[in-house]
Amino acid sequence: MQLEELKLRNFRNYKDADVHFSDGVNVLLGQNAQGKTNLLEAIYALALTKSHRTTTNRDLINWKENHAQLWGRVKKNHTTTELELDFGKNGKRAKVNHIEQPKLSSYVGQLNVILFAPEDLSIVKGSPQVRRHFMDMEFGQMSNRYLYNTTQYRRILKQRNAYLRELLLHRQSDMVYLDVLSDQLSAYAAEIIFQRIQLIAKLQKWSQAIHAEISQQKETLRFKYVTSLKKTDLTSVEQIYQSLLAKFKANRDKEVKQGTTIFGPHRDDLHFIVNGKDVATFGSQGQQRTAALSTKLAEIDLMKEETGEYPVLLLDDVLSELDESRQTHLLTAIQDRVQTFLTTTSMSGVASNLINNPKTFHIEKGVIVSE
Repeated sequence: MQLEELKLRNFRNYKDADVHFSDGVNVLLGQNAQGKTNLLEAIYALALTKSHRTTTNRDLINWKENHAQLWGRVKKNHTTTELELDFGKNGKRAKVNHIEQPKLSSYVGQLNVILFAPEDLSIVKGSPQVRRHFMDMEFGQMSNRYLYNTTQYRRILKQRNAYLRELLLHRQSDMVYLDVLSDQLSAYAAEIIFQRIQLIAKLQKWSQAIHAEISQQKETLRFKYVTSLKKTDLTSVEQIYQSLLAKFKANRDKEVKQGTTIFGPHRDDLHFIVNGKDVATFGSQGQQRTAALSTKLAEIDLMKEETGEYPVLLLDDVLSELDESRQTHLLTAIQDRVQTFLTTTSMSGVASNLINNPKTFHIEKGVIVSE
């Protein structure tokens, strides 16, 4: 999969830009605050209909304008797809080959991307919320079913939490309606949890080999999905569904007193275990970075396995955070395999000898000039 061309209109500090990319490594070169990360953000948004830096559409629009537009031409499986995304004050519109998509779940997956930025090290050492977001964003690209289930789950969760608050404040008393919401939430939750477990197992398979190589066979990485359910309750979607229903029934009074839903995939976590120990708690910074890098590189292979296409890789100033050994493993892994966009202020300190025929773009004040 390659992004062949990208057009930006009124996006961040880009007034009007039209860029043609190489199917190999594209180096975005420039000083800070010139628009390098904005360009990566545009590619990410074109793929996922949302930014990785803000939840407010207004932030994406040039301050003098009322809307921003992204257009891209994607090549995959010997076919070409045109994507269009419009951000306005009243929301966003997405089109595939000029046809508006009423559901974003039918749009996401047309262009698959993996973003690796310095803050992604927090996948390992950050909060559980960061890791849940990581799972939902990556797995949602690989599976329309997963994306649909998470969208519906969030909708029902919002309704259930609102009703629990009403019960807490004695504005409502109908427990039958709470049971209906619990049943609906459990159905979507069971699908999400079961699919997470399956995809985490596949991700672990790919990441273990990479991690062993980076650590020179000294370390073993595995993932542990942490949930409120017992391991014996995770054997099937139906088993998870029944177990969650039982949880909600047994803890009804507790949830009403707290006014919120205390069980489900929105409370689950993913732990990274190196040589039998949780690397977030007991690992060194080097071990944490190796685990994060191994996981990101493993995503490339998992996405290929699940979708039949390699994703587009976005590296936002991440090389400056990696030592020479980890840079070497990263650049060797992507060479001649994955279309890559790499931002940097300078090629010095980068193992540039490992990048074959990069196409360089100089970016200054929202103007892009290719060499």
